[in-house]
Order: sequence, then C-alpha cells, then structure tokens
Amino acid sequence: MKTIPTMSKYMTTTPHSVGFDQTLRTASELMKTHGIRHLPVMKAGQLVGILSDRDLKLALSLRGVDAEVTTVDEIASDDVVLVKPEAKLDEVSRTMAEKRIGSVLIVDNHHLVGIFTATDALKALNELLHTRLA
Repeated sequence: MKTIPTMSKYMTTTPHSVGFDQTLRTASELMKTHGIRHLPVMKAGQLVGILSDRDLKLALSLRGVDAEVTTVDEIASDDVVLVKPEAKLDEVSRTMAEKRIGSVLIVDNHHLVGIFTATDALKALNELLHTRLA
C-alpha cells in the first residue's frame, strides 16, 4: 500500500506575504501581480494572520474604507490553520473541507515555509488520479 503524501510535496513554498501595517491597496496589488488569493500577514517576522481576496473585496466595498489608508491588520483574520510540512494530505484536505477554508499555512520551527490552497489541493488530486489510479 502506498503512503499518503505530505504537505511538503504539494505546498507552495516561500509564499508571498504582506506586512500587517501595509495598506489594503498594497495587499490588493500583491495579489493581482502574483495571481494569488491568500496572503499570510507578518509582523516583525512573525506570522500574525491571513488575508483572503474575499475579505479584501468585502472590506473595500464598505463605506468609509479607504484602500490607501486602511491597513491589513484591520481586516486580516487571525484565525489561521497552521500545519507542519509532515502533515498528511488527507488530514489537511479534510480539515479544509470541514472548516470551509481556502488555505492553510505551513510552518516549521515557528517559521512560515509554505501555503497549501484549494488550488494546490486540486493539483494534488489531479496528479494522484493520473499516477496512482491510472
């Protein structure tokens, strides 16, 4: 029986991140430039939250929110799911489905080393379907 792969095989390494004190405009431009929907939020080198494109779009639609003034820490979520690179793909994907979240952050020794998104999960599924079930 084949073993279930770990996050280290399918995670996106060295994810783009944003500083907690950066503006929503900066975060939006980062997402657009890199074609991503999730940004880990950092403060003094430490992970403090995550910002999704959905949260960003919602905030920008609210009256009184100025993308040039409002900072990431005002809307980022601190409810982040963290897993280790050794975490098994099935466990992480089940957690993501149960919690209805689009990403988890991969940490090793308290350092952000990767991100695993729904897009990464679909790539993993495709690879597994073509290699293990073919």
